[in-house]
Amino acid sequence: MAEVVTTLNIGPLELGRAGIKSDTLSGEVAVVTGGASNIGLGYARSIAAAGGNVVIADLNDVAGIEVQRVINEENGRDCALFVKTDITEEADVKNLAKEAFAKFGKVDILINNAMNMRLNGTILEAPIGDLDRSYAISGRGVALAIKAFVPAMIERKHGTVTYSSTQFHYMPPMIGRGVYCAGKAAATSVTMSVANEVAGTGVNVFCLCPAGVMRFDPSKMPPPAPGKEGDPPPPDISEMAAMFTTPEQNGAAMIYCLERAEKLHGSGVLHIDVFTAMGNPFAPPRPEGAPPEPVGETPRRLTDQELTMVFCYMGAGFAD
Repeated sequence: MAEVVTTLNIGPLELGRAGIKSDTLSGEVAVVTGGASNIGLGYARSIAAAGGNVVIADLNDVAGIEVQRVINEENGRDCALFVKTDITEEADVKNLAKEAFAKFGKVDILINNAMNMRLNGTILEAPIGDLDRSYAISGRGVALAIKAFVPAMIERKHGTVTYSSTQFHYMPPMIGRGVYCAGKAAATSVTMSVANEVAGTGVNVFCLCPAGVMRFDPSKMPPPAPGKEGDPPPPDISEMAAMFTTPEQNGAAMIYCLERAEKLHGSGVLHIDVFTAMGNPFAPPRPEGAPPEPVGETPRRLTDQELTMVFCYMGAGFAD
């Protein structure tokens, strides 16, 4: 893969470390909403590196045009298309579908990922308009995209729809507060309902839940504040880095799940479970004598009942 100079905040792709081949998605066409930054950008670049074509839908046209250029240069082929899209607007989503079909002739994969992290207040303090906008992006936007792309998938008896879900309720000290989580919960509900609506059609639907995604740069961490006698020592920088995953690592996890979409249909999976199923390719070296990490063929599933009752289950985590 060609090395490309860019102003985008990107790192090396991780498909090789995850054992994913460069032709895994050969011939497949994917649409990624919110694909011009962070997790969505990791998904888009990974799809192209795995042999697929990708349509990037985003409101940020400056970043979107650059993403298109970078992906095409990285892969040495015309495999990426940016379409400026407000996914809350039906006309924009219809135009997205029109441009995608005009360029690539079909869409096999829909990754609903767009969200506005600024809509991140508490229910008690945020203006009600923030909640309206959160639902518009997550609930309405996801439904519009599904309606635009899934009928053709059903007709061809081939397709995958996934939602990049995260928290479903506010749980301090996690980042997403009430308004953000309400929108995510709405979109997850829409996605899981569609999973039941399309059962048996050849279209597979699942949710992938990434968490703690950021590019951790120890050099930009401020020095620890001087403590008082008896205070616990400041956290170790390497331990802090291990808490976060990169967009490229989550991109590899998405490709792994897309390969196994039929097995994941109607379910959801946490990114950490995907890493476990992949053999933990991104984990730091284990201490000598430590037991091996568990490895499975596919990520552990969340059942339909767990997802329906996710507000009850999420608080304690999805432990076996």
